[in-house]
Amino acid sequence: MKKIEFGLMTFADAAPETVPGKGINAHQRIQDLLEEIKLADELGIDVFGIGEHHRPDYAVSSPTTVLAAAAAITKNIKLSSAVTVLSSEDPVRVYQQFATVDAISSGRAEIMAGRGSFIESFPLFGFDLNDYDQLFEEKLDLLLQINRSEKVNWSGKLRAPINGLGVYPRALNGEIPVWLAAGGTPASAVRAAKLHLPLMLAIIGGMPRQFTPFIELYKKSALENGVKPEDLQVGINNHMFIGEDGEKAADDFFPYYAQMMDRVGRSRGWQPMSRDQFEYMRAPEGSLMVGSVEQVVEKILYEYRLFGFTRFFAQASLGFVPHEMTMKSIELFGTRVIPEVKRRLEVNG
Repeated sequence: MKKIEFGLMTFADAAPETVPGKGINAHQRIQDLLEEIKLADELGIDVFGIGEHHRPDYAVSSPTTVLAAAAAITKNIKLSSAVTVLSSEDPVRVYQQFATVDAISSGRAEIMAGRGSFIESFPLFGFDLNDYDQLFEEKLDLLLQINRSEKVNWSGKLRAPINGLGVYPRALNGEIPVWLAAGGTPASAVRAAKLHLPLMLAIIGGMPRQFTPFIELYKKSALENGVKPEDLQVGINNHMFIGEDGEKAADDFFPYYAQMMDRVGRSRGWQPMSRDQFEYMRAPEGSLMVGSVEQVVEKILYEYRLFGFTRFFAQASLGFVPHEMTMKSIELFGTRVIPEVKRRLEVNG
């Protein structure tokens, strides 16, 4: 059986500032976030990812800055974006920033590239939403070229060409691992497969089994494009909150989760989240991993049977959940959930 990695990720949700022009809430959220990453490293968790947003309800617009701070206070954990909104970034700067994180962390940096779940970065940085798909395709192509080669020759339609110029500094061990993040569209699976990139799928609603055709399409396309079976890498990402008592954990977490989903959903036409909907998602075959250690273990094993993932990413620091509750959930994930999942997979493997 392939080695399975277990990770944590966050968008660093933070209450919008109450004092105009000041970053009081963002300051506290980032201090808390660094404590979460340090704890994850101490617990032996494999990877920590940080999302990029440009909204008042998220504290991180520059994942590499926070990852660099985390690199200096951790020893072993891999440090990734989750995601880098590549469409509105410059691939040269993306590579340079991650290569710098890589240098600080002695080779632990990773890039997770995606188009993002929000579009606020496009007008902010002067990009046209009509170029949504082409921007991502061109910039991903350039990023991968920079990652492979110190000197770059590249041209596209939406960015000035690069003619034989070097991009520095370079990553410690050659190339920086690049994952492609997706929400379930078939084109994303095929793109990742053709580019020989690992795929990360976010499952934030519904039933995970609905995504099995998507993962199968990726695996089939990757093998057809020359990826060796032993090199296939698939990641699955779910929302998670763990407590000693499953029902108490659900009761404690629900108000914060509903608030978060409603906040995001207002701009997308979603209905307010009910407790019935929350419980439906918490069901044994649902997408939401909220409950006791055993309940979460069973759900991870269920998704492993569905997808055969090589990386499980828990979005376990979300909403405005109090920091101490998040830290306890992370502790349970690292000390009890991960060891039990590994034990059960070894027994059944």
